[in-house]
Amino acid sequence: MSISGTDITHDVAIVGLGPVGAIFANLLAISGLRVAVVERAAVVYDKPRAITLDHEALRVFQAIGLGDVMERAIAPHNGSHFLGVDGEIIKKFDPMPPPHPLGWMPNVTFVQPEAEQALRDKLAGYANADVLLATSGVSLRQDDGSVTLIAQRGTGEEIAIRARYLVGCDGANSFVRKQLGIGLEDLAFDEWWMVVDTLTSDPDKRPAKGFQYCWPQRPGTFIPGPRNLRRWEIKLLPGEDPDATGAPENVAKLLEGFTDISDLTIWRSAVYRFHALLGERWRDRRVLLMGDAVHQTPPFLGQGLCAGIRDAVNLACKLRLVLRGDADEALLDSYEIERKSHVRAVVASAKEFGKIIGELDPVVAAERDARLRADLKAGRAETIRQKFIPDLVSGLIARDAILAGRLFVQPHVRAPDGRICRLDDLLKSEFAIVTTTPEPIGWLSNTSRAAWQRLSGERVVIAASGESREADGILTVVERDGLFAGWMRQHAAAAVIVRPDRYVFGAAASADELNKLIEQLLLALGAGG
Repeated sequence: MSISGTDITHDVAIVGLGPVGAIFANLLAISGLRVAVVERAAVVYDKPRAITLDHEALRVFQAIGLGDVMERAIAPHNGSHFLGVDGEIIKKFDPMPPPHPLGWMPNVTFVQPEAEQALRDKLAGYANADVLLATSGVSLRQDDGSVTLIAQRGTGEEIAIRARYLVGCDGANSFVRKQLGIGLEDLAFDEWWMVVDTLTSDPDKRPAKGFQYCWPQRPGTFIPGPRNLRRWEIKLLPGEDPDATGAPENVAKLLEGFTDISDLTIWRSAVYRFHALLGERWRDRRVLLMGDAVHQTPPFLGQGLCAGIRDAVNLACKLRLVLRGDADEALLDSYEIERKSHVRAVVASAKEFGKIIGELDPVVAAERDARLRADLKAGRAETIRQKFIPDLVSGLIARDAILAGRLFVQPHVRAPDGRICRLDDLLKSEFAIVTTTPEPIGWLSNTSRAAWQRLSGERVVIAASGESREADGILTVVERDGLFAGWMRQHAAAAVIVRPDRYVFGAAASADELNKLIEQLLLALGAGG
């Protein structure tokens, strides 16, 4: 499908086709919504920027249909050691041990241009998605029923794109955010760092683990990427000019302070200002913001892109519910409510680690080393990176219910056709009631059952043994490793209501609790009853 003329109606217009915009566009297109995307660049930027993903982000790639592609493209992130002034370990992040709760390795590295191209190729297969490359937003206006984006092609031709909603995924210098006049809250982190991506001719030369060089004379970071990609991030010192320091002749010199560079070819180097910023508002009526357009975080927790991907899957499922009439438009307010507090918490942790790594005062650094080393030795230090990623605490959740706001686990299961796969591969992007035995499915009252059907909700039994089958509208699968059964047992839950974005609305231990949860969900959706 191609855009022509000056008055085309879409469900959602998207400004920006970076990884967040491309994921968002794919999620909407899969659900059948009519999407128009405007992107000022003509091609994918051919060098890496983000280098880490977590299991929640990989689960979203899976939902798009790129699980197999990502399986081949990623490498395990084997944790990080923080090295103190004396070069010894003061803090560490270890990989989360299996069984992995979301069905993927909890932390991985990847090559961004490859992932972006896969996303664009996938999007190109949808007739309901229009992509305008080499096209920039010029202005936008909105009324009670639509948003009109005026965009300009590289040829100079202007085009008007009308949509029911518009979402700005257009990065830190967001055109959409500026058009709306939305300010950014400064979360008090502002440092210059150089990022150097290299290709090694000797992949086994360095450990497969990351390092944080917490050295006052020159803090830095080492991240081993997939295949032969190796990254260093190097802090600029006070008084160093970013332009001069980032000149090609200085890059190798700085890199030599951390490693023997004889096997390295510099692929890309750039000097960045690491910020911590948060949009004051994420929604202006029919226009919303996501990703770097509305939040920016220092990279020390590896969550910059992951945060944008969470935005995309959160808003995609809510727009889908609103646009098909299963929820009131007020549901869109829960996007900012849920995501803003989550991002604020993630930024706070990233800042904390950034301050640990980047301390420049030798006396303070020595005190830091003694304190962190003592915490590590005493077992007081959290060593699993994912433990710093919070749950949802408000929004579209039953706040007082068991497991509300937690991510739903994803076991490997045997499908009705006999294959072993991740659970999500068998589910639609709908609400689901999931249980360990058939009995709680029968707890639904006639009113709840009718409402669940209207909402296109699924009913799923994840059993410990027996046969996988689909009958009477109920999907029964057998899990491989007891992950789901153990999770439900741990929380004394008999049934769990899972949102389309795989967060838990709430869990129940009895029939009365389950029917009340469904009633509560329909009330929260507004149009769902």
